[in-house]
Amino acid sequence: MRHITVVLAPLIRFNPGTFLKNYSAHMMQNLPLFIGLRYIRSKRRTGFVSFVSGFSFGAMALGVMALIIVLSVMNGLAGQIYSRVLNVVPHMVLQSADGTSAPLADIQRQGEQLLADDSVQAVAPFVQGYAMLRLQNRSEGVQVQGIDPAREQAVSEIDNQMLLGDFSLLAPGEFGAIIGAQTARTLGAVVGDRIRMTLPIVSATPMGVFAREKNITVIGVFEVGAQVDSGLLFLHLTDAQRLYRRGDNVDGLRMRLAEPMAAVDIAQGLRTNLPQEYRLVDWQEQLGSLSAAIRMEKVVVGLLLAIVIAVAAFNIVANLVMMVSEKRKDIAVLRSMGTSAGQVVGIFMVQGTMTGLFGIAVGALVGCLLGATVGDVVAWFEQLLGATVFDPDVYYTTTLPSILLSQDVLAVCGGAVLMSLLATVYPAWQASRVQPAEALRYDH
Repeated sequence: MRHITVVLAPLIRFNPGTFLKNYSAHMMQNLPLFIGLRYIRSKRRTGFVSFVSGFSFGAMALGVMALIIVLSVMNGLAGQIYSRVLNVVPHMVLQSADGTSAPLADIQRQGEQLLADDSVQAVAPFVQGYAMLRLQNRSEGVQVQGIDPAREQAVSEIDNQMLLGDFSLLAPGEFGAIIGAQTARTLGAVVGDRIRMTLPIVSATPMGVFAREKNITVIGVFEVGAQVDSGLLFLHLTDAQRLYRRGDNVDGLRMRLAEPMAAVDIAQGLRTNLPQEYRLVDWQEQLGSLSAAIRMEKVVVGLLLAIVIAVAAFNIVANLVMMVSEKRKDIAVLRSMGTSAGQVVGIFMVQGTMTGLFGIAVGALVGCLLGATVGDVVAWFEQLLGATVFDPDVYYTTTLPSILLSQDVLAVCGGAVLMSLLATVYPAWQASRVQPAEALRYDH
């Protein structure tokens, strides 16, 4: 008997009135969600409303998918550009704080201390300057890098980027030069040509003051498929020291890092033990214009493709406006039964937002799949059609690179959700202004 009482105790205490009251409060609290989702599934009396609703869903999915794919491809292309540039440009440079040259022995001593850090793989001395090259009636400004070929091979991969000539022919006293492919095209120079180099250094002679000039011989042409192909020239370290009057001094050390993409963080760590008379410049600071151009290009393309998402948001507005017009009687009945204006707003905001969310979810799923495999998809189409989409002579690549980043996906989806939510505000507010008496009076 005691056990029966324990089991039946909750039923004995059950109060139908309290239960119905709590259930009613729960239903009223979730009324916008229930009715909003039901409106999404319900059949439309006007076929055009269904068409606009489907178009909103499709446009949102297409916009999100296209934006994710394009951003992934741009990430891949930027990664390839950086990897090519970093084959020639040092990952980091150690220089004097005042920008002047320093004795080679002092620089090398500091370089040995940097090599004790696991993030630094190799260092090599260099001399840097600027010059104007002239061949016949053509000219080109370049940045001159004086390097030690034996040590440079541990810092950069310029020897693997040679288009013409041989990197090992860079010898002291010969004044041989290795130039970029674009510079060679601008000057019309080939291996073996002698080029007139004018330095921003004046020499005083009995005949007056003249800019210092020197004839150099092209012994090689390198090509990496980026901006460094134009405006960069390599000389032997000894020849550069003589031309720029450095004596036994050098301008700094070119450094190779284990993780070049983390150069900013590595530089911050190395600066803690670096003497005040030296400073570190990472490759992102050296190539600030290139990094800024790539970021700006990504932002501009993203904004242009975001117009597709904005169009989908405008379609959500149109769909909800027509939906409000179609459901005026339903709104009037709900209002007459005690539904508040805020709940009516919630109903149509739920409907519009969920339409956008479904499109965003589909677009993000397909976009992530294609964004991660777009290179293979394009290669398959090339094989199927027997055509080449990316000419390596133009794009320096035979495949379409892509890198899918989670922050890009989150930014695209977050922006699309915000647009979808904002698109529902005006139609939902209009729905809350429907007067029950007028709507039921003129409804037939």
